[in-house]
Amino acid sequence: MKKKPVVIGITGGSGSGKTSVTKKIHEVFQGHSVVVIEQDDYYKDQSHLVFEERLKTNYDHPLAFDTDLLIQHIRQLINRQSIEKPTYDYTLHTRSAEKVTVDSQDVIILEGILVLEDERLRDLMDIKLFVDTDSDIRIIRRILRDIHDRGRTVDSVVEQYVTVVRPMHNQFIEPTKKYADIIIPEGGENAVAIDLMVTKIKTILASVDEV
Repeated sequence: MKKKPVVIGITGGSGSGKTSVTKKIHEVFQGHSVVVIEQDDYYKDQSHLVFEERLKTNYDHPLAFDTDLLIQHIRQLINRQSIEKPTYDYTLHTRSAEKVTVDSQDVIILEGILVLEDERLRDLMDIKLFVDTDSDIRIIRRILRDIHDRGRTVDSVVEQYVTVVRPMHNQFIEPTKKYADIIIPEGGENAVAIDLMVTKIKTILASVDEV
């Protein structure tokens, strides 16, 4: 029988560098089977709303996510079952019709701003990480990303950050730091913290009981 997969939750504020941390872990474990599940793919379907209404969605609130489906899928992966993962279309602001078949792997990395917010999801994780980066760095990264990747204007990004992103971070994301096993300052630039974390993951992989 195959060993139980190791589930790693990686969170932090928007622009904190959690994606960089995720990529670095993924690179280290290329010799193992690794899968990355992004919480962003589990935004709720909004096809029942007109486009103008979709634009009003608060994507930094827990209710924006289909957390029940995410929990179901993580449980399936833990039980060595494949899933049909949804994808999200940011241009249409709703779930895409496309689904991606994802097979279970030895290491399951769950990355997103609110992956530690729901206790049911936390309970499925073996290691919980919080990437802690100063707010000024995070907003600069978010501005650059949204302009280059999503065609946004500086004014629209800043307005969204001040009215939605920052208050949601303070209310829902920052408090989840207390659940983290490891806090990584400055994200992917913190090589020492990442090395320590990788060593811990290797230890778990080597010691988990067969199921």
